[in-house]
This record gives sequence, structure tokens and C-alpha cells, in this order.
Amino acid sequence: MNSGITYALVGIFALAVLFDYINGFHDTANAIATSVTTRALPPGIAIVLSAIANFLGALTGTEVAATIGSGIVTTPAGGDGQMIIAAALVGGICWNLLTWRLGLPSSSSHALIGGLLGGTLAALGASAVHVGSLVEKVVLPLVGSPFVGGLGAFLLMVVLLNVFRRADPHRINQRFRRLQLLSATYMAFSHGSNDAQKTMGIMTAALVTAGILPSFKVPIWIMVLAATAISMGTAAGGWRIIKTMGQRVVKIDPVHGFAAETAAATVIVGASHLGMPVSTTHVVSGAIMGSGASDRLTAVRWGIAGNIVWAWVLTIPASAAVAALAWVVLHAAAAL
Repeated sequence: MNSGITYALVGIFALAVLFDYINGFHDTANAIATSVTTRALPPGIAIVLSAIANFLGALTGTEVAATIGSGIVTTPAGGDGQMIIAAALVGGICWNLLTWRLGLPSSSSHALIGGLLGGTLAALGASAVHVGSLVEKVVLPLVGSPFVGGLGAFLLMVVLLNVFRRADPHRINQRFRRLQLLSATYMAFSHGSNDAQKTMGIMTAALVTAGILPSFKVPIWIMVLAATAISMGTAAGGWRIIKTMGQRVVKIDPVHGFAAETAAATVIVGASHLGMPVSTTHVVSGAIMGSGASDRLTAVRWGIAGNIVWAWVLTIPASAAVAALAWVVLHAAAAL
């Protein structure tokens, strides 16, 4: 192979593309669950629209990629750095597949971040973790973004309900079904702008550790590769999680779907520009709950919501534990 291009690097890229693909079908529900549930869009059209918007959104920037690839942990050059990255991807993939199988809308973003932390802690210890950046760019958005999305959707619903309080409910539903074509596209675009960048960051970091890139700068071809993988995964769909988010948490009408998608997408696009790898799943779940709570708090099925929150809490430590174990296995295999 050419200098710097090793079987380990090829394996990392294969894992990264697989993670991005799984991220796509795992998070399809983020963009289209409300639109499908309210019958604003047929499932097939919703998925294709979401895949296209995801692809376009992924090409809008690299701020989140820089946070993932160089802002959270120190990844050393050479084989040790590549083992950390491979272990991180294994941790993220395993958690995504488990939560997809259980139908829980957990965060692919934080599964990957947990994997990075687990692999790094196992290999280098806590000194390699950038604690300040981790708190500012990951922990605070992790805690705050679902509440911001929920509050935004709640307030937007209050405005809409007051503006249209004397309108015929049937006509309002019809109008907002059409408007959901825009809000669903906006939601899918925002998802691509944040989630696809995480894989860009991982792949670029792998190239830096291999000595192929002198510094962290995402090449155009990596942006296109990550955008393609996540959009293909989106096209594959994720019906288990769509059912949980669109039907089981709260009863969704077109106006609720429009409010939830618009509020969540605005939060996610803002976070992408700030380089914050937020969980699109967390944000849109919070927005769905916020839009439903605008009618009455009892409209939200808090038991189901509680299960989702537990998945949020467990994501980073669980994926970190899997990644740490993966690093131990890879390190032992490399020593043979």
C-alpha cells in the first residue's frame, strides 16, 4: 500500500462508513416521524425527501467535524491513535444497533462521543481528554438542547393556537399537512448539517494519525463520502424508532408536527454553526413533547418519555464501556 495507507486505515474508513449508514437509518425518525404519523407525507416520499435533504445539509460546514476530530480528545499519531478511533466506532455502532433493535431513539452523536471517550481513557487516561471543550461543546448542549427544542416547540404552538383559535380545525390540519413538507425538509437538512459531520471528523482524524494530512482540515471528498453514507442509511429507513417517536410519546396532529420540526431544526442548525455536536434525536424528542404539552401536560405519555430519557442517560457510558473493551481487544491483537 502507499505510504500512510494501511489496512488499519482502510478498516477505520469501513467502520466509519458503516457507522454513518447506521446513523442514517437509526435517525430517519428524527426527520420524518411526525410527517408520516400525521399523514402529511407518504412514507416512501418522506424517506426519499429526507435522504436528499440530509445529503445537502451535510455539505454546509465542518465546525462539528472539527469538534469531534480534534476538540474533545487528543488522538496520538500512529497505530495507537488509529486503535482509539476504531474502538470509538465499534462502541458507537454497537450501541446504535442495540437501541435500534429496542426501538429507542437514542443519540448516535453521543454514542460516538462516548466511544471516543472510552477508547481514549482506556489507552491514554484522563489527561488526554479536553475537559473544558467537552463540557462546553458536549455536556451543556446535551443537557440543554432538548429543553430548548421543547420550549421552542411549546411557544410556537402557543402562538399558532392563538393565531388560529377561531379557524376550522379540519382546514387548519389540511394547511399544516402541506406546510409539513417544508418543516420536514428543514428538519432533515438540519440533521445532515450536524450528524454527518461527526463521521467527517472521525475520518479526517484517522488521516491525520496516519500522517496523510499534516493538520486537521476536512477534504471535500470526505464530506461527499460522509454525506452519501448517511443519506443512503436514511433511505433505508428506521421504522421501529419512527413508531416510538411518532405514535407512542404523544398524539401528533399536523400543527404539532410542524411546530416540533421547525423548532428542533432551528436549534440543530444553530448548534451546527457553533460546532456543537448535539443529539438531533434528543432535540426532536424534546420538541415533540413540547408541542404535545401545549395542549395539556397529560397529553404526553410520560412513561414512554421516561424510557427515552434513560436511553439518553446511558448512551455515553454504555458506548464508552464497549469502546474501552474494543480497545483492549485491538491492543492485545496488535501485540501478537
